[in-house]
Amino acid sequence: MTATKKTLSADDWAVAALDAIAEGGVEMVAVEPLARRLGVTKGSFYWHFPNREALLYSAAAKWEAQETEGMLARIGEETDARRRIHRTFTKVDASQRASRLYFALAAAAAKDKHIAQVVERVAQQRLEYMTECYVALGMDDEEAKRWAITAYSVYLGILQVRRDLPDSLPEEPESEEYQAYMAHMFATLIPEMHPAIKSQVA
Repeated sequence: MTATKKTLSADDWAVAALDAIAEGGVEMVAVEPLARRLGVTKGSFYWHFPNREALLYSAAAKWEAQETEGMLARIGEETDARRRIHRTFTKVDASQRASRLYFALAAAAAKDKHIAQVVERVAQQRLEYMTECYVALGMDDEEAKRWAITAYSVYLGILQVRRDLPDSLPEEPESEEYQAYMAHMFATLIPEMHPAIKSQVA
C-alpha cells in the first residue's frame, strides 16, 4: 500500500474527482467510489487529503488552471487579434464533458463560496482576455468589453447546447458541417468591417 500511495498522486485524485463531477455533479465526489475507480483503498486518499472538501477544492483548482493557463497555452502566441479570437474558440474545450463540468461547478457555486470564487475568476480572466483581443482590433475599452461579453456569452451558450442538445452541434473539426458552423460564428463575432479595422487596411 505504501508504494501505491506514493505512485498515486494528489493530481490523480483531482482528475478522478473532475471526471466524477462531469458525470453527475459535485455530489459524485465521494471517497469510497473514487477509491474503487482508482483501484486503491481509502488509505490512499487520506495520504493526500484530510477530507472530501480538500479534494473537491483541489479538483476545482485543477479545473481553473485548465480553463485559464491551459487555455492560453493552447491558443499560443498569436499577434493578429482576429486570429487570436478565432483560436480562442477553436482551441477552447467546448466538448460535452467540458459542458457538464462547467454547469456542475456553476451549480455548486450557489452553495459553496470557494467554488463560486473559482468560477468567477475563470469567467473574469476569459472576459479580460477577450476584451484585450477586441481592443487590439482598434476598439475603445467600452466597445471592446461589449464585444467580449457577447463572445463569452456565445461560448457559454455553446456549452449549454452541448449539454442540453448534444446532437445539434457538429463535433468533428474536419467535417464540412463543423467548418460551416465555425465560419458563421466568426462572421458574427469578428467584425471585419469595423471602422478601426477598415482604417488599418486603408
